[in-house]
Amino acid sequence: MLGDNKAGATQVRPTAPVPARTIRFTTPVVETPGIFILTGWLWRFLRALVLLPAQFPIALSALGASIATYHFGGWISLAVLWSVVDLVLLVWWRRWPRSFRDVVALRALAAWRRLWVYRRHWQPVLVVAGLAESYLERQYLPQIRGVTCSAWADRVRVRIVAGTSPADFQKRVTELAHGFGAPSCRVEVRGPRDLVLEFPRYDTLADPIDALPIPNEPDLSALPVGICEDGEPWFLRLHGTHVLTVGVTGAGKGSVLWSAIRAMASAIRAGIAEVWAIDPKRMELSYGLALFAHYAADAETAVALLEAAVAAMQERAERYAGRQRVHVPTVRDPFTVVVLDEVAFLTAYHPDRDIRRRAENAIATLTSQGRSVGFCVLAALQDPRKEVLNLRNLFPDKIALRLDEASQVDMVLGEGARDRGANAHLIDPELPGVGFVKLEGSPVPVRVRAAFVSDADIDHMTATTAGTGE
Repeated sequence: MLGDNKAGATQVRPTAPVPARTIRFTTPVVETPGIFILTGWLWRFLRALVLLPAQFPIALSALGASIATYHFGGWISLAVLWSVVDLVLLVWWRRWPRSFRDVVALRALAAWRRLWVYRRHWQPVLVVAGLAESYLERQYLPQIRGVTCSAWADRVRVRIVAGTSPADFQKRVTELAHGFGAPSCRVEVRGPRDLVLEFPRYDTLADPIDALPIPNEPDLSALPVGICEDGEPWFLRLHGTHVLTVGVTGAGKGSVLWSAIRAMASAIRAGIAEVWAIDPKRMELSYGLALFAHYAADAETAVALLEAAVAAMQERAERYAGRQRVHVPTVRDPFTVVVLDEVAFLTAYHPDRDIRRRAENAIATLTSQGRSVGFCVLAALQDPRKEVLNLRNLFPDKIALRLDEASQVDMVLGEGARDRGANAHLIDPELPGVGFVKLEGSPVPVRVRAAFVSDADIDHMTATTAGTGE
C-alpha cells in the first residue's frame, strides 16, 4: 500500500500557472430612443424657423407680400406687382448704380454665398482643417454669425468654440482659403470668441497700376504710392518715420522708391523737400539724377553722403534744442529723405570693413535720431536676415514684397504676420510691386501694390521739377 501511494504521488504533476488576462473595458452601446431624436430635429427646425426672418428679412418680406397679393388679387395683381418692382430696380440700377450695388446686389450675393459656399462646405472644411473640437464624443463647430460682401471680398463673421483661440484660425489660413476656393484668407479679431474671416473673390491687384498723378500739395505723412487690395489708395508715411522695403530681385522695390519720390515731386519743386540718393547699382536711381539734391554711387562717396546727412541732422537738432519739438518743412529746413537702394552693399557685402562700419554707424544714427528733425531713411533690401542688416528694427515701417522663404515674412513684418495672412513668400513672380504692409493702427497686414513709374514718367518729372544733382 505504502509503495502504491508513493507511486501515485510521483504521478501527480503540479498545475501550470494560468497567465494573467488583461481586463478590457468596452463602452456600452445605448440606443437613443426615437422620441429624443425626433425632439432634437423638431427643436432645430423651430429654431431655424424663428431665426429665419432675422437672417433673410428682405427675401421673406418679398415672399409674404407676393403670397398676400396673390391671395387678395390673383395672378394678375401678382404680375403687376412684380412688374412694378422690376421697373423700379431697373431705374435704380441705371440711375444710381453704386447705391444699387451696395443695397441690393451685394446683399443678394452675400445671401447666396452664405448658403451655397459657406454653409454647404462649412463642416467638412473645418473638420479637415482641424478647427472642429470634440468633447464626450460630441463635435463642436464654430458658428457662422453672418456673411457680408464687398465689391471684392466676402467677410464671414464667426463665433468660435469656447476654449479655442483666434490663433487656431490664423494658423489655418491656407487651408481655409483652399477649402472655400479663395485666393487667400485673413483673420480679423473683433472681440472675445468673435472674429471675421475675409475671403477675396478674385485678385484685385492682378493688373499693373500706372503712375499715380502727382499731388499739388502732397501730405508727406500720407503719400499716394499705390492701391490696397480693397481698392482704396495706399498712402505711405515718410515724415516722422523710416521705411524699409524688402524683396527679392524683380519683386518691385524700384516701384515703391519711385512712387514715393513721384508723390513728393511738388514738394521738391517748392523746395520744402529734398532727396539724397544712394544707388550702388547705378541703374535704378541714376535715371532721375536731376531730381536729387545729392547723389552717390560708389561706396566711399555713399558713406560720405550718409555722414553728411548725419552732420546736417545734428546741426538742425542743435538749432531746435529748447525751441522746437516738431519739424515743419520749410525752404530753410526741408524734409530730407535719404533713399538708399541695396543697403546691404554698404552694411554687409562691401569688402572694406571700415566702409561697412562707417555706413552702419551713419544709418543707425539717422534712423534713431532723425525722425523728429525731418530726416527719413527710405531703404531697399533683398535679404532681411540679421547678419545682412542688423538695423532693421530701427525702421518703424516695413514693406514685404515677394520673399524667398516663409520665415522671412516674420523677420520683416514682425512675429505672427504670416499667421495673419501675409504670405509674401507666395506672391506670384509675375506681380512685381505686390506686397504686404502694416498700416498705422492695425496689426493686420494689408496686401498692396505699388504703382509702376516708367522711364517716360521719370523724364517728365525731371523736366518739370527743379533739382540739382551732384
